[in-house]
Amino acid sequence: MSQMTPAERILAALRRQEPDRIPHFEWIIDRRVRDAICPGASMEEFTVRMGLDAILTAPDFKKERLGPGLARSEWGMVMKDSGEEHGVAVEHPVQTLDALRKYRPPDPHAPGRYASIERVVARYKGRLAVGVHLNDVFSIPRYLAGFDTLMMAFAAEPELVHRLVEVSVSTNIEMAREVAKRGVDFVFTGDDYASASGPFVSPAMFREFLYPGLKRVMAAFKDCGLPVIKHSDGDIRPVLDMILDSGIDCLDPIDPMGGLDMAEFKRKYGGRIALKGNVNCAQTLTFGTEKQVVEETLAVIRAAGPGGGLIASSSNSIHSSVKPGNYLAMWNTIRAYGRYPLQLEGWKDSGAIEAFS
Repeated sequence: MSQMTPAERILAALRRQEPDRIPHFEWIIDRRVRDAICPGASMEEFTVRMGLDAILTAPDFKKERLGPGLARSEWGMVMKDSGEEHGVAVEHPVQTLDALRKYRPPDPHAPGRYASIERVVARYKGRLAVGVHLNDVFSIPRYLAGFDTLMMAFAAEPELVHRLVEVSVSTNIEMAREVAKRGVDFVFTGDDYASASGPFVSPAMFREFLYPGLKRVMAAFKDCGLPVIKHSDGDIRPVLDMILDSGIDCLDPIDPMGGLDMAEFKRKYGGRIALKGNVNCAQTLTFGTEKQVVEETLAVIRAAGPGGGLIASSSNSIHSSVKPGNYLAMWNTIRAYGRYPLQLEGWKDSGAIEAFS
């Protein structure tokens, strides 16, 4: 097969086809890991220098600095610097219906809202797949109300939940229309629905409160011509049928800490969706040896690579505790053994593991 561009490679995988090789990118690669491999590189520079297949961007939202390590986002949350790539919300603007009645989300059509996206598309369109982070039905309600308040509202104040979901859905549909005009290649939504022990809400509550909005926002993304990679950590199996029926193109990260098995997901769902993941970033990439990383990466390729439809990556992100050498071991293994047609028969005895020891 002739060599594809990274953009062609990602889009082929999202169509559940075999590209020239298995593509790879990560939602986040912490600056400490980046610095150990490419000193001083921004995420954009790292993406280009490492030959990753997708470059990620997002709408621009203003921040108001409140003090050391504190800022108020344009959505109204006060965020505290966590030392990681993402801050932690410590104050929430919409914890009651009365507050919600007065609340106005950021204008999706505000001047300058898509400046970063326009710059990335102008620079990389056709070379790298351009992915845009939007949301679906859970993260924005969680940040606006706070997790504890939102969880209690499912039982005690259902109108608050319904209206918060509507804020998220309607705003993100409008943003999707804007980013589609600007030529992005795909959308990814990072709304987590579960912990390792199961979904945050029961399947019945998910169906009542979240599923209608999820179907609506995913349909709008698709109407804009945007394939969707849906992310959720944890054990999502009790609500998986609704996630799949919403119309997603790819599921990420098939969380091993939630008991999800890549081979099982490929066997059961590989005819419906592409899969992204799932080298364990909580254990193997953080505490394992390079040899163990190679072995697990090869296992992911063997489980989900045949027939296409796999984007190989970590099981969430390359956070600050991931060993830089372990990330490189995964990166090298994907590059060395992810080319189609795959040749993985007898891989345990092939010297693949020793090659990166």
